[in-house]
Amino acid sequence: MQDLNMQVSNFIKKFSYDHLPQQIQRQVKLCVLDLLGAVLGGSQTKVAQIAREFARVFWPENEATIIMGGAKSNCIGATFANAFQANAIDIDDGFRLVKGHPGALVIPAALAVAEAKGRTGKELLEAIIVGYEVGTRAGIIWHDHYPLYHASGAWGSVATAAVTAKLLNLDVSQIYNALGIAEYQAPINPMMRCIDYPAMVKDGIGWGAQAGVTSALMALHGFTGVPSLFGLEKYRDIVKTLGAKYNILQLYFKPYACCRWAQPAIAGALKIMQESSLQVEQIKSIDVYTFKESARLWCKPPRTTEEAQYNISYPIAAAVHDGEVGPKQVLDDKLSNKKILELLTKIRIIADERFDKSFPQIAQSEVCIADTTGRLFWSGVQQAKGDFDNPLTEAEIHEKFYWLAGQVKPSDHLKDLVNIVYDLENIKDLTRLYSLLN
Repeated sequence: MQDLNMQVSNFIKKFSYDHLPQQIQRQVKLCVLDLLGAVLGGSQTKVAQIAREFARVFWPENEATIIMGGAKSNCIGATFANAFQANAIDIDDGFRLVKGHPGALVIPAALAVAEAKGRTGKELLEAIIVGYEVGTRAGIIWHDHYPLYHASGAWGSVATAAVTAKLLNLDVSQIYNALGIAEYQAPINPMMRCIDYPAMVKDGIGWGAQAGVTSALMALHGFTGVPSLFGLEKYRDIVKTLGAKYNILQLYFKPYACCRWAQPAIAGALKIMQESSLQVEQIKSIDVYTFKESARLWCKPPRTTEEAQYNISYPIAAAVHDGEVGPKQVLDDKLSNKKILELLTKIRIIADERFDKSFPQIAQSEVCIADTTGRLFWSGVQQAKGDFDNPLTEAEIHEKFYWLAGQVKPSDHLKDLVNIVYDLENIKDLTRLYSLLN
């Protein structure tokens, strides 16, 4: 019986974009477009500025683009900076079973290593799909194996090791070691610590992304690692689905710049506002019934963008007042809107066991708004918008990209980026893509 780690390593080595179903080829391009919007929108944050400058100063090389940085770094530094930017406003994609964000790790690593090594658009896409498939399975295993809830940067290090191994054309033995090194050297990232104390560390995505890239580079030079958790017999059924089932088709895309756990409640509040014709001034109270992890999010007025994102009351108030939750609501200098803050004080969060049973497979909440005359308006049970079974349309993903990226890039650049993304498998030289991102 073949070693399960060897099965994963062989999958990475042999995987080809050719002959993939059109649905998967289309999905990976949507992933790239959505993530680039998240990076460009997130580039406005303080954490993005710090990460860009840190990479420029401490990895001062010229092989990979620091997005919106006007500079380059090596592939480790560019991955580090761009991964931080990708998750900076918490509007990047996710996968429910890992309670985290694969794209913010996978795509920055793929872009940086592909640029450093002069890879083609098709090779870039291959590496990205490999990263999603290996990374999401690593996350499922990680959550089962460890009792502590590790955030995305932990299992995500294995994802970016797989990405880098594919782009470096490592042999099977080197890939085997890269996966083991990445898992062993991965950051711990105790997720609920940052829920309780929102800060720039967030999901540990910048750290985990560069740890995986570093691991594959070390494997290239002969560094050895322990067998990864893929090798445990209890996970055989997870490993054997590689190449047969594509988790990339079950991602969610986020319409709001905040923690996914708050988004069912946002959907519920907006549904009531749209269907009832209520005016903000008529609202007396908003009760939110949600799962316990969601109820643990901050309810206080935020002082930083991280406190705004890992909040449940603030984004609901912002959505009710502005009709959106994006950079204009969550950036540091946008947090003092008195009307939004007044609305926040009318929100009560209630942990409801109804919704604990289905999480993380599905994230649900229910909202009740009372108006000043005593009338009650119920949303009914709401699921987060953007899940694969409650999806954003392709047109909505395009609108999201233009909404976020248009805040920092001119419209002609955005049209060029969209055209490049949709033609990636035919592009041999990606120089134009990187220049548009700088």
